[in-house]
Amino acid sequence: MNIIDELQWRDAINQQTDAEGLRQLTEEKAVSLYCGVDPTGDSMHIGHLIPFMVLKRFQLAGHRPVILIGGATGTIGDPSGRQSERSLQTLEQVQENVDKLTAQMKKLFLTEGDNQIRMVNNYDWTHKINVIEFLRDYGKNFSINAMLAKDVVASRLDSGISFTEFSYQILQSLDYLHLYQHEDVQLQIGGSDQWGNITSGLDLIRKKEGSEAKAFGLTIPLMLKSDGTKFGKTAGGAVWLDPEKTTPYEFYQFWANTDDRDVVKYLKYFTFLSKEDIDALAAKVESEPHKREAQKALAEEMTRFVHGEELLAQALRITAALFSGDIKSLSAEEIELGFKEMPTFEGGREPKNIVDWLVDLGLEPSKRQAREDITKGAVSLNGDKITDLALEITEGMAIGGRFIIVRKGKKNYSLVKLS
Repeated sequence: MNIIDELQWRDAINQQTDAEGLRQLTEEKAVSLYCGVDPTGDSMHIGHLIPFMVLKRFQLAGHRPVILIGGATGTIGDPSGRQSERSLQTLEQVQENVDKLTAQMKKLFLTEGDNQIRMVNNYDWTHKINVIEFLRDYGKNFSINAMLAKDVVASRLDSGISFTEFSYQILQSLDYLHLYQHEDVQLQIGGSDQWGNITSGLDLIRKKEGSEAKAFGLTIPLMLKSDGTKFGKTAGGAVWLDPEKTTPYEFYQFWANTDDRDVVKYLKYFTFLSKEDIDALAAKVESEPHKREAQKALAEEMTRFVHGEELLAQALRITAALFSGDIKSLSAEEIELGFKEMPTFEGGREPKNIVDWLVDLGLEPSKRQAREDITKGAVSLNGDKITDLALEITEGMAIGGRFIIVRKGKKNYSLVKLS
């Protein structure tokens, strides 16, 4: 299957500057292409992954991808999708973010072999250009009228836009020109909000290299959930690739909780499963939705891709323990990861009667209610049902000497940390 056909089957193409020309080019030879990300933070989130998964598909089809980290563009900020000026970061903070994003990209996308993804930083060529060269050699090729007509700029005219952010599309265009000239890059891909920047780059290439220059642009559709909300957001915020920001267990659970209406779309976008495998999972969604086989496959594929086999196994252990109630099978570290977002209480290490302990922590409103719940078998500690009103809670009960997990009813978990 041609890479363009595959992307169309996966519903991963929004716009192309020359669909027939790009198809012909990809059939004739291995194409160099690029996608960029600005270091506005110290980690990517799953929304950033969308165009880079397309980049990876090009690599698997035999093409030559380039990942651009925007060490220069990241210092000024892309105005797209924003209604106010971005707060500028210090150059030191930008460089720290560059280092961290570069490490993430290498972990995710660099593979052994001749067809490696190349990585570049646009600061390397941009910082050498002085302001006079910038205005004479590049600014002269841009019409203010055309720049104002770009959606990302037009949407900001009422609220206001600085010259700094206004000039962003010139810098990104300069990137495409540089990569065309020095890395043989003929295709830029990006999210749908990058269409204006991509076409500006193509205009600059043709002005500098001639109207017959073969260069192309392709954008990926904006991803929304079936309920119309933005993909990748949870009640706690973005879903990060950094395991310190979003634990592998939380990452796994995000994908495992995907709505039936979205799961096939996500399998197409984010996994490298074959058409046959995805079609089979789609049939399972229709015939046996309660088994959630598609969601489990999606969660496993994505957690393995981002975090590796070891952390996927950890996420699966935590998931299985919480489902079965076998809490004692988990280590203290896994308890900390699995219960990170659950209600947490601080407890002492001195022995205390179970009834008093529950009330003092605030887990029960009164001793009468505590006794009633214990007698009914509604309270479990570390997965064990408690019915003894005379039980003493001791330090030795804590997993790893640190945690006691209290469950009331079937799903009401609380984490007690021993101080």
